Amino acid sequence: MQMQPVIDSSYTSVRRRALDVEDYIDVVRRHKAWILGPAFGALVLAVVVAFLWPDTYVSSAVIRVVPPQVPETYVPTNINIEMTQRINTMAQTILSRGNLTNIINTFNLYPRERQRGRPMEDIVEDMKKDIRIGNVVSLAQGQQRGASAFSISFSYENRIMAQKVTADLISRFISENTRDRTTQSILTTQFLKDQWETARKELEEIEDRLAAFRTQNAGRLPDQVQSNWTQLSALENRVANLNGAISRTNQEKMLLETELRTSKNQLAALTPPPDVVVSQARNELIVQAEHEISALETQLALMRERYQDSYPDVQKVKALLEIRKKEHAALVKDEEQKKPAAVPTSTPRAEYALSREKQQIEANIDRIETQIRQRALQAEDFQKEIQSTEAQIKQVQARLAAIPVSDKEYMEIVRDRELAKQKYDDLNRKRSQSQIAEELERRQQSETLEVLDPASLPQTPTEPKRPVLIAIGSVGGIILGLFMAGAREAKDSSLKNLKDVRAYTQLTILGSVPLLENDLVVRRRKRLAWLAWSTACLLGLAIMTAAVLYYQLNKV
Repeated sequence: MQMQPVIDSSYTSVRRRALDVEDYIDVVRRHKAWILGPAFGALVLAVVVAFLWPDTYVSSAVIRVVPPQVPETYVPTNINIEMTQRINTMAQTILSRGNLTNIINTFNLYPRERQRGRPMEDIVEDMKKDIRIGNVVSLAQGQQRGASAFSISFSYENRIMAQKVTADLISRFISENTRDRTTQSILTTQFLKDQWETARKELEEIEDRLAAFRTQNAGRLPDQVQSNWTQLSALENRVANLNGAISRTNQEKMLLETELRTSKNQLAALTPPPDVVVSQARNELIVQAEHEISALETQLALMRERYQDSYPDVQKVKALLEIRKKEHAALVKDEEQKKPAAVPTSTPRAEYALSREKQQIEANIDRIETQIRQRALQAEDFQKEIQSTEAQIKQVQARLAAIPVSDKEYMEIVRDRELAKQKYDDLNRKRSQSQIAEELERRQQSETLEVLDPASLPQTPTEPKRPVLIAIGSVGGIILGLFMAGAREAKDSSLKNLKDVRAYTQLTILGSVPLLENDLVVRRRKRLAWLAWSTACLLGLAIMTAAVLYYQLNKV
C-alpha cells in the first residue's frame, strides 16, 4: 500500500530515517528496471567495443651485443661511445621520419588511416609509439656470460606484418651499427692522421730552426761546453807535448853539435904535417869514451835546467856519467902503460890506418850534420804546429766565452723540439692504434650485433583484453544503474511502507489496505514491459552477435 498524505511545510525539514537491509531490497525491487537497463546496455556497449577494437599483435626479437673477437688489451677500440648511447643514437636514426615513411610504404601499413587522408606525420608518430626498444641488459647464462642484449618489438593489428616489420627493424639496427662504427672509426683515424701531419710539419720546422741555429753557432752551443773544454784541454796538452818535443829536439841537436865538434877535432888531430911521423895512435875506445862523456855532460846540463838533482832521470844520467869517466880513466891508464916508442919514420901500414880512420871520421861528420839539419827542420815543424794549436785554443776559448749569449735561445728551441717530438710520438702511436682498430672494424671482428632471438610470429593478441573490457563495462553499467536507482529514490519523498508511516507520523498503525488496481491495466503494463525487455535483449544480443561475427570475419 502506498499512501500519499499531504505533508505540511513544517515537516519538510524532518530527517529521513536510516535504511536497513529490507529497505535496500525494497529499493532494488522498486527500481530494478533502472538497474538492469543500464547494466545490460553497458554490457552490450562493452561487447561491441571489445570486438570492434582491432587486435594488436606484438612481435618481438632480441639482439645480442657480441664482444670483440680480439681482446682490447691488444687492439683498443677507437670508438668511445658505450653501447647504450650508441643504441639510442641508432634508434633516433632508424625511427626518423624518412625511414618510418619508407617502412610504411614498403609494407603498406596503416591503410585505413591513409585512406582517410590522415597526415603522414601523425601516422609516423603513431608508429613510433608502436615500436618499443628495450634497454641493454647483461646476459648471465651459459656461454653468453658477460655479454649483453636488448629487445625490439612492434605492435600492429596484423601479426604477419608485425613480424616482417620487426625483422626489418632488426636488419636496420645491425646494418646501422656496422655502418656507424665503421664511419666513426674512419673519421677518428682521419682526424688523428691530420693531427699527426700537423705535428710532423711542426716538428720538421723546429728541427730546421735547430739545425740552422746549430750551423750558425757551431761549437758555441750549450751542450758542446764539455766537448769544448775537452778539446781545449787536449789542445793545451798538445802544446805542452810539442814544447817537450822541441826541447828534446834541441837537446838532441846540442848533443849532435857537440859530437860534431868532437869529430872535427879528431879530424884535425888526424891531419899531421907532411914531414911529421905519426908516433902514436889513439885508441879508438878512448875516443869513443870521450864522446860518450861529452854527450852525457851536455844531457846532464840540459836536464838540470828543467829538473832538480833529486829527479830520477838526473840521478841515472849522473851515475852513467861517473861510470863512463871511470872507464875512460882506465883506458887512458892502460894506453899509457902500453905506449910504444916513437917510430922515427912512418910505415905504409900506419899510413893506411890513418887514412881509413880519417874517412870514418869524415863520414861520421856528414852523418851528424845531416841529423842536425833534420832536428832543425823538426823543431821548425813543431813550432808551426804550436802556432796552429794556439790559434785553435783561441777559437775554443772564444766559443766558450760566447756560449752564455746563446744559451736561452738554444734551450727554448730544444724545449720546443722535445715537446713537438713528444706530441708527434703520441699522435703517431694513437694513429697506428686507430688504423689497426679501423681494420678490425672493416673485418667486422670488433663489437657487433647479431640476432639472438628472431622476430616472433604472435599467435594471440596482446590488446584488447576483451574479458576485462566486458567485465569492466558490466560492472560500470551496474554501478550506473544503482546510482540512477539511488537518485530516483532520493527524489521520491512518499511513504513507502509502515515503517515510514510510524517514523514520520508518530501514530499507531492498526492495519493496512493494499492498493487495488485494474487487472487489465496491470496485465497490459506487464506485457508492455516484457515486450520492451524482450526487444531490448534481442536487439542487444543481435548487436553483440554482429560484433563477434565482424571480429571473426576480419580476424587475420
